[in-house]
Amino acid sequence: MFSKQKLKNNLFLIIMAERVEQEEIFSQVLRAGRRTYFFDVRSTKADDYYLTITESKKFTHDDGSFHYQKHKIYLYKEDFSEFNEMLKAATDFIVNEKGEEVISERHQKDYKKEDVATENATTESFTDVSFDDI
Repeated sequence: MFSKQKLKNNLFLIIMAERVEQEEIFSQVLRAGRRTYFFDVRSTKADDYYLTITESKKFTHDDGSFHYQKHKIYLYKEDFSEFNEMLKAATDFIVNEKGEEVISERHQKDYKKEDVATENATTESFTDVSFDDI
């Protein structure tokens, strides 16, 4: 016969195995530069599903070591519709106001602003010289 402690240990292992299975219901990963986004479907105690969205961002130190900073959002089914609407409205607003061009390069250490006057120069400001004139 099993002792009470062995039964407890086996029960604990079964519960942990079920939890691992619950945590692997559905998962997708979006890699975006230094950031990685994880979309994970998990299960509640009542066996309903919810979504966790995790942003993981890598920070590298001067000595070469690094760490990850993580932020998590828990999103439940009753909030999906409104969340989707507000996310769509916010992303549409950004694209409509600023366009789809990514301007984050401005924040990089080696960013150099290009001279706008040089970009707008035309051939009209040059004199037309013929080789016969030389």
